[in-house]
Amino acid sequence: METQLLRAPEIFPSKDVLKAVLGKVYDVLEEFETQATQTESLTFEWRYYNDGKSWLCKVCHKKKTILWLSVWEGMFKTSFFFMEKHLEGIAALDISQKIKEDFGSVKPVGKLIPMILCINKKGQLADAMKIIQFKKSLK
Repeated sequence: METQLLRAPEIFPSKDVLKAVLGKVYDVLEEFETQATQTESLTFEWRYYNDGKSWLCKVCHKKKTILWLSVWEGMFKTSFFFMEKHLEGIAALDISQKIKEDFGSVKPVGKLIPMILCINKKGQLADAMKIIQFKKSLK
């Protein structure tokens, strides 16, 4: 069973806190953040959400939310949300077949279809960056 971390509202997820809870996966998160901010001009905003009782990071390009990031035991998850009209574009992306298959079998949340990536290795970042570029291109 996967365990979500960063549950204490009074403990802000600073670099030291993230390093402590993620261990060696912290380097992967740091690389992800570097690529996202430097090549895609994204901003990372940590906030505690009472409804989920955990810290989440909203990752934005200007005012547009690109993804949500959450921290779990041994990994971090990126959650993208798409609409049905984006399915063709996602099918055409040069990303892992497993991501496409998982996305194809997920249940929509209202009109939105979540695409959740569980990341714990630097090799997984290339697909995440392609999805970010796709999401940024949407109107």
